[in-house]
Amino acid sequence: MGRTITVAVTDYVEPDLSWEEGQLAPWGVRLQAYQLKFALPEELLSKIKDADAVVVNMARITDEVIGGLRRCRLIIRHGVGYDNVDVAAATRKGIMVGYVPDYCLEEVAEHTIALMMACVRKLFQGRKVLEDSARRGSWDFEPLVPAFRLMGKTVGIVGCGRIGSRVLRRLSGFGVRILVCDPYLPEERRREQGVPFVGLEVLLSESDVVTLHVPLNSETYHMISEPQLRAMKPTAYLVNTSRGPIVDTRALVRALKEGWIAGAGIDVYEKEPPDPEEELMALPNATLSPHLAWYSEESAWDIRVKIVEDIRRFCEGKPPRFLINPEVLRREG
Repeated sequence: MGRTITVAVTDYVEPDLSWEEGQLAPWGVRLQAYQLKFALPEELLSKIKDADAVVVNMARITDEVIGGLRRCRLIIRHGVGYDNVDVAAATRKGIMVGYVPDYCLEEVAEHTIALMMACVRKLFQGRKVLEDSARRGSWDFEPLVPAFRLMGKTVGIVGCGRIGSRVLRRLSGFGVRILVCDPYLPEERRREQGVPFVGLEVLLSESDVVTLHVPLNSETYHMISEPQLRAMKPTAYLVNTSRGPIVDTRALVRALKEGWIAGAGIDVYEKEPPDPEEELMALPNATLSPHLAWYSEESAWDIRVKIVEDIRRFCEGKPPRFLINPEVLRREG
């Protein structure tokens, strides 16, 4: 481009971005890194309005923020989802939006299986039973009864894309029946999976474990609420490693307290981090982890490499590897 390219990072989870700075300096890129995860639009714009490209983790890139960007041609979402970026507003302004849907796939699939097994085997409750029994000097397994084997049961996978399909493959050795709900998966991909595809109502009513792997959008917001939870078996478990707002937390709390379902394994929350007084946190049949399904040392480096690659592509006048709004390119052409 013949000039210094400014890339603003709104917020980041890495210890620092010195590696990125070293990788991008030969390309004439100046990295401006901030920690503005919870910043209001005016504060965000005061830092990033003159950037050529923006990398965002959790900050909200709203219509207002996009409207105030003066030179930006690319927004990269640091992650698999992009619900915190107003893609429509970016498209109207001719800004490319990229993301990184090909990282942490193995990690999230593994974490999903871990939550599934922790729920079915009641591992978290088992720790309390152990401690109580140790203090008493005798075993009391009553709080863990009943428990059932997973083999021979039905697992329902909602969303069979990059992660859902990996969960499916991992379950192939568990001796379970698998149902999938994904109305958007092409017919060829459906045949490749080799399992029945059913509607959501059938999946919920027949599954002993339901695991969610869908993006957050207007269609999936609170897709699991009171009617869906009441449709599940009282012995069933719900696992969510996708996005918090896909599940109506108030309805889930009622379901767990009143026995509509047996339990839930949750890694993502409607408010993050959740409030300390969040009722879900106190329920013994809620197996919770801190939105860390994405993490491993390998995946943490993988996303850094991929984002640097996308910035280099930008320097060469190319779109990011995964472009959400290709209509921007067609308009330019």
